[in-house]
Amino acid sequence: MQEILSTISDFVWGPFLLIPLLLLTGLYLTIRLRGLQFHRLFYALWLALVRRKEATGVGDITHYQALSTALAATVGVGNIAGVATAIHLGGPGALFWMWMTGLVGMATKYCEAFLGVRFRRTDAAGEQSGGPMFYLTYGVGGRFGVTLGVLFAVFGALAAFGIGNMVQSNSVADAINAQWGVPMWLTGLIITVLAAVVILGGIKSIGAVTSALVPVMIIFYIAGALWIILANLGNLPGALALVFTDAFTGTAATGGFAGAGVLLAIRYGVARGIFSNESGLGTGGIAAAAAKTNSPVRQALVSMTQTFIDTLIVVTMTGLTIVVTGAWTSGETGAPLTTKAFSHGLPGEWGGIVVTVGLVFFAFSTLLGWAYYGERCMDRLFGRPAVMPYRLLFIVLIFVGTVLELQTVWTFSDIMNGLMALPNLVGLLLLSGLVVRETRVYFARPDWKDLTAEAH
Repeated sequence: MQEILSTISDFVWGPFLLIPLLLLTGLYLTIRLRGLQFHRLFYALWLALVRRKEATGVGDITHYQALSTALAATVGVGNIAGVATAIHLGGPGALFWMWMTGLVGMATKYCEAFLGVRFRRTDAAGEQSGGPMFYLTYGVGGRFGVTLGVLFAVFGALAAFGIGNMVQSNSVADAINAQWGVPMWLTGLIITVLAAVVILGGIKSIGAVTSALVPVMIIFYIAGALWIILANLGNLPGALALVFTDAFTGTAATGGFAGAGVLLAIRYGVARGIFSNESGLGTGGIAAAAAKTNSPVRQALVSMTQTFIDTLIVVTMTGLTIVVTGAWTSGETGAPLTTKAFSHGLPGEWGGIVVTVGLVFFAFSTLLGWAYYGERCMDRLFGRPAVMPYRLLFIVLIFVGTVLELQTVWTFSDIMNGLMALPNLVGLLLLSGLVVRETRVYFARPDWKDLTAEAH
């Protein structure tokens, strides 16, 4: 089974399907939107992190809480273990390709969030529900659109159990066991109870917790990474040069590093970059749809900052820490490689502690974000009555994930993530004209910065 799943995963995430499709879709949307993610970035960051909310509009949570929920779901194991794995397999040049996925992925995320708000619906409980399963159904329309929407919802509901649940809880339990010797079942029990308290409260509870947790965990982790980079400041110019040159020439074997060609750098850089920021998977549109806003454009601007923060900041911190310390040549991979890098500049056990605590926070917050994504997919498939049973099953599987070997779950989750992206990318391409047209109309209005103005 593992062999079959690995073969499927290698094809889905290989150089002939998702990697070029994700990159080229992001590039196409960037061109059509005239580089909006670059010249509107500072306004978007102000809207997301300073203004934080709108006084009017329909929705369940604020701009900032919607952003925090999306960040909670994406800033996870991929930012610590995923980045390290990409550099281990693709060399320092993989970091460059992660940056590229982030830069063009911001345009993809903008479109996902725009469409998530534009085609959202009110469910039976009076909450907003949106995302690819809705904009494919109602935006693309017809039997084709309905089929795409249902497929996305099925893949999303299943993926949430793996990449957003058991994989995360297992990573937390394993890291705590390795660092402090706490039994995995005990860690599983604690995080299951904590997650249950939040998840059963729905999106308002999730939004409140993630809006408080996310900035703390990101600042804590970045502070540790910056300390290491500053401690190895003399190596920084050489490390940056290595990242840029190896992205196009490949990396020679050195130390415990076996060497990697350009194609490996591109493959693992793009795959792990997308795994981290989820641009193209469609999940950003689900979180955006819950935001209280009267303008799809404004929420889309806020949502695209999630990819910027995740990839251009957090991923960069991990990647540069690994390269400037020289840890990438050690032969280690995953979280142990990141731990080794952090241990180069922090005294005693502090390197391991920072990485472990960061991983715990990142993974726990991912559980919360993906619980919401999964329940919205279930709402699309079976209606509101299916939401509570899904939440309960999700909570049970958090504990199950901590006591099982999960290699097969990892691989299955990778496939489901990839299959989520396929219908979503089709929808983005078909609906890109609508996004571009309404975006241009919005910015052509003299009152576009008025947060009480509705989009027409």
